[in-house]
Amino acid sequence: MQTRLVPRRAIVALGGNAITRRGESDTVENDYANLERSLEGVVSLLELGYQIVLTHGNGPQIGNQMIRVELSRHEVPVLPLDIMGADIQGGLGYMIERVLRSKLRRRGLAARVCCMLTMVTVDPNDPAFQKPTKFVGPTYTAAQIGPLQQERGWNVAKTAEGDWRRVVPSPDPITIVERHGIVTLLQAGFLVISGGGGGIPVTRTPNGDVVGVEAVIDKDLSSAVIGLAVDASELFILTTVEQVVLHYGTPQAQPLARATVAQARELQQQGHFPPGSMGPKIEAACRFIEGGGSRVLITHDQHLARALQGETGTWITAE
Repeated sequence: MQTRLVPRRAIVALGGNAITRRGESDTVENDYANLERSLEGVVSLLELGYQIVLTHGNGPQIGNQMIRVELSRHEVPVLPLDIMGADIQGGLGYMIERVLRSKLRRRGLAARVCCMLTMVTVDPNDPAFQKPTKFVGPTYTAAQIGPLQQERGWNVAKTAEGDWRRVVPSPDPITIVERHGIVTLLQAGFLVISGGGGGIPVTRTPNGDVVGVEAVIDKDLSSAVIGLAVDASELFILTTVEQVVLHYGTPQAQPLARATVAQARELQQQGHFPPGSMGPKIEAACRFIEGGGSRVLITHDQHLARALQGETGTWITAE
């Protein structure tokens, strides 16, 4: 399917670890400090004339929310996962909007920023619902997880470290419910913060009603769907590495500066991009271009400007 691309309309997918850094205390103050650094490249894109939809991850933040729910479950009703996702999408969106508005005002730019909660539809018959794989929430010991699994009906799995965690489905995103609202805001000159954490997962009943589901959608895959829905020509995936690296973590490690979709698909088949790290980003890049997008950049959130000048980053293109 080919979209009607809008030049200089881009999706910027900001990783959750760009907000809460590994190894840091995950306080609100640290999150704001990280956003001050991570969002500099986004402002630079606005100065270049881009229309932007900014998506973001929420892995560390939704994990903290689930811990809060567990600790308070004897005092207040337990929240379903779609409501927790909506809460975090709104909270992080507020923080991002605050930081961006201040940055734009200091640069003398119009502070037109809007956070829009976004529902993303998934197929209720997606195979992911039969085989949950996405780790969520805190870790537990073997002695702790048994009673929790029995009491709450959780699916659980052992982590690489030997602990136990809840696992939930991670179905493929299909469409976004608020497409027309996002396009209207873009046309009015707003930077739209949308699709946080992959969006709120929903399905539709036979009569068209929207129903939330217990699932987590991959943020990068969802960003590709949003980009195609709003006719964006570019997708920028901002993470914690400057470039995609082949043979990562080995003496044969080799940075990848550029690849076509065909080359990226071949490298996928060779096993270069693990599911838990670079895999979803490469898959999102390929789907975006195969669906009609122009190009995708994968780079560090603090090196976007350098990547746009060709100094770093990995570009995925059609040919």
